[in-house]
Amino acid sequence: MAPNSADSVIVLDFETTGLSPNMGDRAIEIGAVKLVNGEVVDTFQQLMNPGFRVSGFIESYTGISNRMLSTAASCSEVMGEFADFIQGSQLVAHNASFDKRFLDAELDFIGRDYTGKFACSMLIARRLIQDAPTHKLGDLVRFKNIDNDGTFHRALADSEMTARLWLLMIDELQSDHGIQQPSFQLMQKISKTAKGSIPKLLMSNRN
Repeated sequence: MAPNSADSVIVLDFETTGLSPNMGDRAIEIGAVKLVNGEVVDTFQQLMNPGFRVSGFIESYTGISNRMLSTAASCSEVMGEFADFIQGSQLVAHNASFDKRFLDAELDFIGRDYTGKFACSMLIARRLIQDAPTHKLGDLVRFKNIDNDGTFHRALADSEMTARLWLLMIDELQSDHGIQQPSFQLMQKISKTAKGSIPKLLMSNRN
């Protein structure tokens, strides 16, 4: 997978028992889409048993029940497989700081790591799609009329939606701003640039 191409990445999403691994929360599902040259070439989706019951709120929010998790593989087993899946790839997530916290924590539990860097589709959308009502994934999908089946808060569905949003932003950089082959590093730079400086940044990357 080309390390510098924005359209060759792994887009991932965690569903979790809560907001913070530092407070004992664990992952309960991982979903991911592997893109190569803008095409989906592989996916990954597995439930994982955190070793304790999840709250009724999380069951309702995600649709993942304690019964479903009771027969799932352990976090350690699933995350070992996922570490292999993402090795050598750049990574994308919507609100990436959240997913990165859980990826780091779960891989730390099993003594694994990864070499890729993260880019946040939410931070990029805030700069490239400034007229959206909000920058939540579901709102962006509806605002941009991105194909979806109406399923949110399941890991694979959310990673698929994020991948479509990611590719749409790449397409708009090409068609609207003349940036023919946006790099992953440019996407990272966009996410960290003040909104008022975005036009200058995009102009300087025309080719």
